[in-house]
Amino acid sequence: MSVFTPLERPVLEDFLAPYGLGRLRDFRGIAEGSENSNFFVSLEQGEFVLTLVERGPVQEMPFFIELLDVLHEADLPVPYALRTKDGEALRQLEGKPALLQPRLAGRHERSPNNHHCQEVGNLLARLHLATRDRIIERPSDRGLSWMLHEGETMQSHLSGNAATLLGDALEEIARLLAEQPALPRANLHADLFRDNVLFDGPHLAGVIDFYNASSGWMLYDLAITVNDWCSTDDGALDGPRARALLAAYAARRPFTALEAELWPEMLRVACVRFWLSRLIAAEAFAGQDVLIHDPSEFERRLALRQTVGIHLPFAL
Repeated sequence: MSVFTPLERPVLEDFLAPYGLGRLRDFRGIAEGSENSNFFVSLEQGEFVLTLVERGPVQEMPFFIELLDVLHEADLPVPYALRTKDGEALRQLEGKPALLQPRLAGRHERSPNNHHCQEVGNLLARLHLATRDRIIERPSDRGLSWMLHEGETMQSHLSGNAATLLGDALEEIARLLAEQPALPRANLHADLFRDNVLFDGPHLAGVIDFYNASSGWMLYDLAITVNDWCSTDDGALDGPRARALLAAYAARRPFTALEAELWPEMLRVACVRFWLSRLIAAEAFAGQDVLIHDPSEFERRLALRQTVGIHLPFAL
């Protein structure tokens, strides 16, 4: 179970009292998380999620709170930080930054179809449009510079085709970093995988886990999303699902010519980001009772993104 900081019931009860939401009925750790400690919390007045932030400096937490407030005000189905009776949103629990948020309805969709991908494309476009004209700046701590630095280190741990594949990708990332293309920007979720989206029947009911959110290229966020929602088991892009997601997104935010040109490259960059983070996690938590996602999943996807046959739509 990926709960890095276990909680005792009396400690949790003391923490929850200032919210005025009634007595604690039950709580349990959430196994799916790989970076933070998350708990389902049942109180007399409802169901909530408690997050203890394990990674990242405390001073960045106001960014996440402000971003979720903006998205909530834009009527997006996101968890936002609840305030205590004294107006506190960000608090400390067991020495970690802690947030209490409403628990959203729905379940994760492990086997998405075209409709699910269409819903996700529409949601991601709405998220970008809600922040495009008032970007809350926060550079990603796992951006291009991080990929170059960590990639060069990790390449020495690889051999054969994997080392060559990563080396070629790092050259591409270095060019992007040097050129800084003028792609449209907004605030990004940057981790919009299947386990961060909730469906209630056919309806997209919630988006969770914004702790990788940053400001940056919308196209990069889209590439991260397509790589997860539209990949087959062997790592190839599924054409119908990818086209459904891209069409729904483009219906709300049309693409630029430069975005269309850099689309294949951005898909590869998005693969590198998660291949590296999973390789690092696999080494750091080897032998521990922590959920580790398979790094080879993104190695295969990167290999298959060397040629991309699915293009961005321009006219719908």
